[in-house]
Amino acid sequence: MIDQLIARYKRIRTECLLAQTYHCFYAFVGMGQHSLTNLYPVLHYLGVPLKYICVTSEKKARLIERKFPHVKTTTSLVDILSDETIKGVFVSASPTAHFSIASRILQSGKSLFIEKPPCQTLQELDALIDKRRMYGSPVTMIGLQKRYAPAVQILKQRLSKEILINYDLHYLTGKYPEGNALLDLYIHPIDLVTHIFGKPEIIACQQIIPASYILMLRHPHIVGTLELSSSYTWTTSEESLKICTSKGVYRLSQMDELTYEPKPSAILGIPCEKVHAYKQVVEYLYARNNHLSILPNNQIYSQGYFSEVQSFITSVEHNHSFVLTDIATVRPTYEVLRSICRLSS
Repeated sequence: MIDQLIARYKRIRTECLLAQTYHCFYAFVGMGQHSLTNLYPVLHYLGVPLKYICVTSEKKARLIERKFPHVKTTTSLVDILSDETIKGVFVSASPTAHFSIASRILQSGKSLFIEKPPCQTLQELDALIDKRRMYGSPVTMIGLQKRYAPAVQILKQRLSKEILINYDLHYLTGKYPEGNALLDLYIHPIDLVTHIFGKPEIIACQQIIPASYILMLRHPHIVGTLELSSSYTWTTSEESLKICTSKGVYRLSQMDELTYEPKPSAILGIPCEKVHAYKQVVEYLYARNNHLSILPNNQIYSQGYFSEVQSFITSVEHNHSFVLTDIATVRPTYEVLRSICRLSS
Protein backbone atom coordinates (compact mmCIF):
# COMPACT_ATOMS: atom_id res chain seq x y z
CA MET A 1 0.00 0.00 0.00
CA ILE A 2 2.77 2.45 0.92
CA ASP A 3 4.66 1.65 -2.29
CA GLN A 4 1.54 2.36 -4.33
CA LEU A 5 0.97 5.70 -2.59
CA ILE A 6 4.59 6.73 -3.18
CA ALA A 7 4.44 5.72 -6.85
CA ARG A 8 1.16 7.61 -7.30
CA TYR A 9 2.57 10.74 -5.65
CA LYS A 10 5.66 10.68 -7.87
CA ARG A 11 3.54 10.19 -10.99
CA ILE A 12 1.21 13.07 -10.13
CA ARG A 13 4.18 15.33 -9.37
CA THR A 14 5.81 14.54 -12.71
CA GLU A 15 2.55 14.97 -14.63
CA CYS A 16 2.00 18.38 -13.05
CA LEU A 17 5.45 19.52 -14.21
CA LEU A 18 4.88 18.22 -17.73
CA ALA A 19 1.42 19.81 -17.92
CA GLN A 20 2.88 23.26 -17.30
CA THR A 21 3.19 24.55 -20.87
CA TYR A 22 3.45 27.99 -22.45
CA HIS A 23 1.90 29.16 -25.71
CA CYS A 24 3.42 32.58 -26.43
CA PHE A 25 6.72 33.01 -28.26
CA TYR A 26 9.70 34.84 -26.78
CA ALA A 27 13.03 36.30 -27.86
CA PHE A 28 16.31 36.85 -26.06
CA VAL A 29 18.70 39.75 -26.71
CA GLY A 30 22.20 38.96 -25.47
CA MET A 31 24.32 35.89 -24.86
CA GLY A 32 26.84 36.44 -22.08
CA GLN A 33 28.05 34.41 -19.11
CA HIS A 34 25.24 35.64 -16.85
CA SER A 35 22.57 34.69 -19.39
CA LEU A 36 24.01 31.24 -20.03
CA THR A 37 24.49 30.53 -16.31
CA ASN A 38 21.33 31.91 -14.72
CA LEU A 39 18.61 32.68 -17.27
CA TYR A 40 18.78 30.24 -20.19
CA PRO A 41 18.71 27.18 -17.86
CA VAL A 42 15.42 28.43 -16.37
CA LEU A 43 13.90 28.94 -19.83
CA HIS A 44 14.98 25.42 -20.80
CA TYR A 45 13.60 23.89 -17.58
CA LEU A 46 10.24 25.62 -17.99
CA GLY A 47 10.04 24.71 -21.68
CA VAL A 48 9.56 28.34 -22.76
CA PRO A 49 9.09 28.66 -26.57
CA LEU A 50 12.19 30.73 -27.41
CA LYS A 51 12.01 31.74 -31.06
CA TYR A 52 14.91 34.20 -31.46
CA ILE A 53 18.32 34.89 -29.98
CA CYS A 54 19.77 38.26 -30.97
CA VAL A 55 23.48 39.13 -30.68
CA THR A 56 25.68 41.76 -32.32
CA SER A 57 28.56 39.46 -33.30
CA GLU A 58 28.31 37.40 -36.49
CA LYS A 59 30.85 34.94 -35.08
CA LYS A 60 28.83 34.46 -31.90
CA ALA A 61 25.68 34.09 -34.00
CA ARG A 62 27.21 31.15 -35.87
CA LEU A 63 28.20 29.50 -32.59
CA ILE A 64 24.69 29.97 -31.22
CA GLU A 65 23.19 28.36 -34.32
CA ARG A 66 25.15 25.19 -33.58
CA LYS A 67 24.39 25.18 -29.85
CA PHE A 68 20.69 26.12 -30.20
CA PRO A 69 19.68 24.61 -33.59
CA HIS A 70 15.94 25.03 -32.96
CA VAL A 71 16.16 28.79 -32.30
CA LYS A 72 16.48 31.49 -34.95
CA THR A 73 19.66 33.53 -34.60
CA THR A 74 19.79 37.14 -35.71
CA THR A 75 22.01 40.20 -35.39
CA SER A 76 19.10 42.59 -35.99
CA LEU A 77 16.63 43.65 -33.30
CA VAL A 78 14.23 44.63 -36.11
CA ASP A 79 13.64 40.93 -36.88
CA ILE A 80 12.26 40.47 -33.37
CA LEU A 81 10.26 43.69 -33.15
CA SER A 82 8.57 43.13 -36.50
CA ASP A 83 7.48 39.59 -35.59
CA GLU A 84 3.95 39.83 -34.21
CA THR A 85 4.13 36.33 -32.70
CA ILE A 86 6.77 37.50 -30.21
CA LYS A 87 4.99 38.58 -27.02
CA GLY A 88 7.92 38.98 -24.63
CA VAL A 89 11.60 39.87 -24.97
CA PHE A 90 14.41 39.11 -22.53
CA VAL A 91 17.35 41.51 -22.57
CA SER A 92 20.71 40.81 -20.94
CA ALA A 93 23.27 42.72 -22.97
CA SER A 94 25.87 45.36 -22.15
CA PRO A 95 24.50 47.62 -19.35
CA THR A 96 25.32 50.73 -21.37
CA ALA A 97 23.18 49.43 -24.26
CA HIS A 98 20.15 48.52 -22.15
CA PHE A 99 18.39 51.89 -22.31
CA SER A 100 18.46 52.03 -26.11
CA ILE A 101 17.33 48.43 -26.51
CA ALA A 102 14.60 48.78 -23.89
CA SER A 103 13.29 51.96 -25.53
CA ARG A 104 12.86 50.23 -28.89
CA ILE A 105 11.16 47.19 -27.36
CA LEU A 106 8.74 49.32 -25.35
CA GLN A 107 7.86 51.31 -28.48
CA SER A 108 6.93 48.01 -30.15
CA GLY A 109 4.38 47.30 -27.41
CA LYS A 110 5.97 43.97 -26.46
CA SER A 111 6.51 42.85 -22.88
CA LEU A 112 10.03 43.41 -21.60
CA PHE A 113 12.26 41.63 -19.12
CA ILE A 114 15.53 43.52 -18.81
CA GLU A 115 18.48 42.71 -16.59
CA LYS A 116 19.80 45.31 -14.19
CA PRO A 117 20.71 48.04 -14.66
CA PRO A 118 17.94 48.89 -17.16
CA CYS A 119 19.53 52.32 -17.68
CA GLN A 120 22.27 54.58 -16.37
CA THR A 121 20.34 57.46 -14.76
CA LEU A 122 17.06 58.32 -13.05
CA GLN A 123 16.19 60.52 -16.01
CA GLU A 124 16.54 57.53 -18.36
CA LEU A 125 14.42 55.39 -16.03
CA ASP A 126 11.65 57.99 -16.08
CA ALA A 127 11.86 58.02 -19.89
CA LEU A 128 11.37 54.23 -19.95
CA ILE A 129 8.41 54.49 -17.55
CA ASP A 130 6.84 57.12 -19.84
CA LYS A 131 7.38 54.92 -22.91
CA ARG A 132 5.78 52.00 -21.15
CA ARG A 133 2.68 54.11 -20.47
CA MET A 134 2.65 55.63 -23.94
CA TYR A 135 2.96 52.40 -25.94
CA GLY A 136 1.13 50.10 -23.54
CA SER A 137 3.70 47.35 -22.98
CA PRO A 138 1.79 44.80 -20.87
CA VAL A 139 4.69 43.69 -18.62
CA THR A 140 7.90 45.64 -17.99
CA MET A 141 10.12 43.88 -15.49
CA ILE A 142 13.62 44.59 -14.14
CA GLY A 143 15.95 41.69 -13.32
CA LEU A 144 16.46 42.39 -9.61
CA GLN A 145 16.08 38.76 -8.65
CA LYS A 146 16.75 39.09 -4.92
CA ARG A 147 13.18 40.31 -4.42
CA TYR A 148 12.11 36.81 -5.52
CA ALA A 149 14.54 34.91 -3.28
CA PRO A 150 12.59 32.60 -0.92
CA ALA A 151 14.52 33.81 2.12
CA VAL A 152 13.71 37.45 1.30
CA GLN A 153 10.00 36.72 0.91
CA ILE A 154 9.94 34.89 4.26
CA LEU A 155 11.87 37.73 5.91
CA LYS A 156 9.59 40.43 4.51
CA GLN A 157 6.50 38.62 5.75
CA ARG A 158 7.96 38.10 9.24
CA LEU A 159 9.10 41.72 9.57
CA SER A 160 5.63 43.01 8.73
CA LYS A 161 4.58 41.79 12.21
CA GLU A 162 7.63 43.14 14.08
CA ILE A 163 8.65 46.44 15.67
CA LEU A 164 11.85 47.29 13.82
CA ILE A 165 14.89 48.91 15.44
CA ASN A 166 17.86 48.90 13.07
CA TYR A 167 19.70 46.86 10.43
CA ASP A 168 23.26 46.35 9.25
CA LEU A 169 24.10 45.22 5.70
CA HIS A 170 27.47 44.22 4.20
CA TYR A 171 27.99 43.71 0.47
CA LEU A 172 31.68 42.96 -0.04
CA THR A 173 33.34 41.77 -3.26
CA GLY A 174 36.65 41.90 -5.10
CA LYS A 175 37.66 44.51 -7.64
CA TYR A 176 35.24 45.23 -10.49
CA PRO A 177 37.19 46.81 -13.39
CA GLU A 178 34.75 45.73 -16.10
CA GLY A 179 31.93 48.12 -15.24
CA ASN A 180 30.27 50.57 -12.86
CA ALA A 181 30.19 48.93 -9.42
CA LEU A 182 27.48 51.28 -8.13
CA LEU A 183 25.05 50.49 -10.96
CA ASP A 184 26.05 46.93 -11.74
CA LEU A 185 26.65 45.57 -8.22
CA TYR A 186 25.42 47.86 -5.44
CA ILE A 187 22.03 48.30 -7.07
CA HIS A 188 21.23 44.87 -5.58
CA PRO A 189 21.70 45.60 -1.85
CA ILE A 190 20.20 49.09 -2.19
CA ASP A 191 17.15 47.67 -3.95
CA LEU A 192 16.93 44.88 -1.39
CA VAL A 193 16.63 47.21 1.63
CA THR A 194 14.27 49.46 -0.33
CA HIS A 195 12.06 46.45 -1.10
CA ILE A 196 12.09 45.13 2.48
CA PHE A 197 11.90 48.36 4.50
CA GLY A 198 10.35 50.92 2.16
CA LYS A 199 11.54 54.09 0.46
CA PRO A 200 14.76 55.37 2.08
CA GLU A 201 16.45 58.71 2.49
CA ILE A 202 20.20 59.10 2.90
CA ILE A 203 21.25 60.32 6.35
CA ALA A 204 24.97 59.99 5.69
CA CYS A 205 27.18 58.87 2.82
CA GLN A 206 30.93 58.45 2.93
CA GLN A 207 33.00 57.29 -0.03
CA ILE A 208 36.07 55.67 1.52
CA ILE A 209 37.90 54.97 -1.72
CA PRO A 210 36.57 54.69 -5.29
CA ALA A 211 33.78 52.08 -5.42
CA SER A 212 33.60 51.73 -1.62
CA TYR A 213 30.84 53.41 0.39
CA ILE A 214 29.47 53.57 3.92
CA LEU A 215 25.80 54.61 3.96
CA MET A 216 23.21 55.34 6.60
CA LEU A 217 19.60 55.18 5.40
CA ARG A 218 16.36 56.11 7.11
CA HIS A 219 13.22 54.19 6.08
CA PRO A 220 9.66 54.77 7.36
CA HIS A 221 10.12 52.46 10.38
CA ILE A 222 13.83 51.67 10.63
CA VAL A 223 17.34 53.09 10.25
CA GLY A 224 20.21 51.06 8.82
CA THR A 225 23.84 51.14 7.76
CA LEU A 226 25.33 49.65 4.59
CA GLU A 227 28.93 48.82 3.72
CA LEU A 228 29.26 48.51 -0.05
CA SER A 229 32.76 47.70 -1.20
CA SER A 230 34.76 46.04 -3.96
CA SER A 231 37.96 46.26 -1.91
CA TYR A 232 37.72 42.71 -0.59
CA THR A 233 37.87 39.46 -2.60
CA TRP A 234 35.56 37.49 -4.88
CA THR A 235 36.80 34.21 -3.39
CA THR A 236 35.18 34.96 -0.02
CA SER A 237 32.67 37.62 -1.10
CA GLU A 238 30.02 38.45 1.47
CA GLU A 239 26.40 39.49 1.37
CA SER A 240 24.85 39.61 4.82
CA LEU A 241 21.97 41.42 6.50
CA LYS A 242 21.33 41.62 10.26
CA ILE A 243 18.05 43.10 11.51
CA CYS A 244 17.30 43.95 15.13
CA THR A 245 13.65 44.01 16.20
CA SER A 246 12.01 44.44 19.58
CA LYS A 247 11.72 40.66 19.98
CA GLY A 248 14.83 39.27 18.32
CA VAL A 249 17.50 39.35 15.64
CA TYR A 250 17.20 38.13 12.04
CA ARG A 251 20.29 37.18 10.01
CA LEU A 252 20.26 36.68 6.25
CA SER A 253 23.40 35.25 4.66
CA GLN A 254 24.04 35.03 0.89
CA MET A 255 20.29 34.41 0.28
CA ASP A 256 21.00 30.82 1.33
CA GLU A 257 20.26 31.00 5.05
CA LEU A 258 17.82 32.96 7.20
CA THR A 259 17.84 32.61 10.98
CA TYR A 260 16.02 34.17 13.91
CA GLU A 261 17.35 34.52 17.46
CA PRO A 262 14.76 35.58 20.06
CA LYS A 263 16.00 38.00 22.69
CA PRO A 264 16.11 36.94 26.36
CA SER A 265 13.27 38.25 28.49
CA ALA A 266 13.60 41.08 31.00
CA ILE A 267 11.84 41.85 34.26
CA LEU A 268 11.41 45.52 35.19
CA GLY A 269 14.06 46.36 32.64
CA ILE A 270 16.56 43.90 34.12
CA PRO A 271 17.80 41.32 31.56
CA CYS A 272 17.21 37.82 32.90
CA GLU A 273 20.36 36.59 31.19
CA LYS A 274 22.38 38.57 33.75
CA VAL A 275 20.63 36.80 36.60
CA HIS A 276 20.75 33.21 35.39
CA ALA A 277 22.19 31.27 32.48
CA TYR A 278 20.39 31.73 29.20
CA LYS A 279 20.32 29.07 26.50
CA GLN A 280 20.61 30.75 23.11
CA VAL A 281 18.07 29.50 20.58
CA VAL A 282 18.54 29.83 16.82
CA GLU A 283 15.52 29.19 14.60
CA TYR A 284 16.26 28.37 10.96
CA LEU A 285 13.56 29.99 8.84
CA TYR A 286 15.22 29.05 5.53
CA ALA A 287 18.32 27.08 4.60
CA ARG A 288 19.42 25.72 1.25
CA ASN A 289 20.14 21.99 1.47
CA ASN A 290 23.30 21.18 -0.49
CA HIS A 291 22.73 17.43 -0.16
CA LEU A 292 19.40 17.02 -1.96
CA SER A 293 19.75 17.92 -5.65
CA ILE A 294 16.21 19.19 -6.22
CA LEU A 295 15.07 22.51 -7.67
CA PRO A 296 14.49 24.41 -4.38
CA ASN A 297 18.09 23.62 -3.34
CA ASN A 298 19.60 24.96 -6.55
CA GLN A 299 21.27 28.39 -6.25
CA ILE A 300 19.35 29.57 -9.32
CA TYR A 301 16.23 29.05 -7.21
CA SER A 302 17.51 30.32 -3.84
CA GLN A 303 18.93 33.49 -5.46
CA GLY A 304 15.54 34.23 -7.05
CA TYR A 305 16.38 33.77 -10.76
CA PHE A 306 13.92 30.91 -11.29
CA SER A 307 10.95 32.66 -9.70
CA GLU A 308 11.57 35.99 -11.45
CA VAL A 309 11.70 34.38 -14.92
CA GLN A 310 8.66 32.25 -14.14
CA SER A 311 6.81 35.34 -12.88
CA PHE A 312 7.53 37.22 -16.13
CA ILE A 313 6.41 34.33 -18.32
CA THR A 314 3.24 33.78 -16.27
CA SER A 315 2.38 37.49 -16.43
CA VAL A 316 2.80 37.57 -20.22
CA GLU A 317 0.82 34.37 -20.74
CA HIS A 318 -2.09 35.54 -18.57
CA ASN A 319 -1.89 39.20 -19.64
CA HIS A 320 -1.45 40.78 -16.22
CA SER A 321 1.26 43.17 -15.12
CA PHE A 322 1.61 42.46 -11.38
CA VAL A 323 5.28 41.60 -10.83
CA LEU A 324 7.53 42.38 -7.86
CA THR A 325 10.06 44.20 -10.04
CA ASP A 326 7.79 46.28 -12.25
CA ILE A 327 9.82 49.14 -13.72
CA ALA A 328 7.96 51.79 -11.70
CA THR A 329 8.87 50.08 -8.40
CA VAL A 330 12.60 50.56 -9.09
CA ARG A 331 12.40 54.36 -9.03
CA PRO A 332 13.18 54.73 -5.27
CA THR A 333 16.30 52.62 -5.80
CA TYR A 334 17.47 54.93 -8.59
CA GLU A 335 16.79 57.98 -6.42
CA VAL A 336 19.25 56.60 -3.85
CA LEU A 337 21.81 55.81 -6.57
CA ARG A 338 21.53 59.36 -7.89
CA SER A 339 21.98 60.81 -4.40
CA ILE A 340 25.08 58.68 -3.80
CA CYS A 341 26.61 59.92 -7.06
CA ARG A 342 25.95 63.53 -6.09
CA LEU A 343 27.22 63.19 -2.51
CA SER A 344 30.38 61.35 -3.50
CA SER A 345 31.29 63.58 -6.46
